[in-house]
Amino acid sequence: MYRSPFGIVGGVMLLGIVLWLGIDALVQGSGRTQWLALASLILLVPVVVAFTLRPAVFANEERLRIRNPLRVIVLPWGQVASLRSGYSNEVVAKGGARFQLWAVPVSLRARKKAARRQARAEAERSGRGRGRGGRGAGGGGLGFGGLGSVGGSVDADGPARAETDKVMDDLRALMEAREKAESAQGDVTVRWAYELIGPAVAGAVLLVVLLVVG
Repeated sequence: MYRSPFGIVGGVMLLGIVLWLGIDALVQGSGRTQWLALASLILLVPVVVAFTLRPAVFANEERLRIRNPLRVIVLPWGQVASLRSGYSNEVVAKGGARFQLWAVPVSLRARKKAARRQARAEAERSGRGRGRGGRGAGGGGLGFGGLGSVGGSVDADGPARAETDKVMDDLRALMEAREKAESAQGDVTVRWAYELIGPAVAGAVLLVVLLVVG
């Protein structure tokens, strides 16, 4: 299972603020204030949960299950055409539909940091290689001693990568390994999260009515 730790932390904090303000208004307020607080809670709590705590990606040998804010998408690996990473991470079904992976957000900052770490590691390996070569140290010019340096940020089996890019690499590897398996075939299914949409719509309607009525 893949989830965004920053989304969870932010969601818990935001949910705490909403509940604190809403419950305080319910307890301390009176009349119309209490109704406005109740409507706001009914609207905001499902929205906060949907966009922060809910998103997750589940992957096994048969299928990819994406739990986005308002939908749950299940794609057997045989139905996955590609997994793309750009300004967002998304899966493309063979039918052409695209689904964003909310739980695996792209961090351009993390990519830049990984690129800098990789550049420093390559420079260090190159420098060690030239140093060994100057001493006539046989095969030392390959510079294998530099792998895994820079705080262990560069893996011995490949370049430094942002964490979410590593997740996408893992998902691509699983797709390539399982896309032709008999147990990984089937239809793409999409289910709306009515358990969150319903309360949010009810809260929005109640809030609009209260504001219109005054």
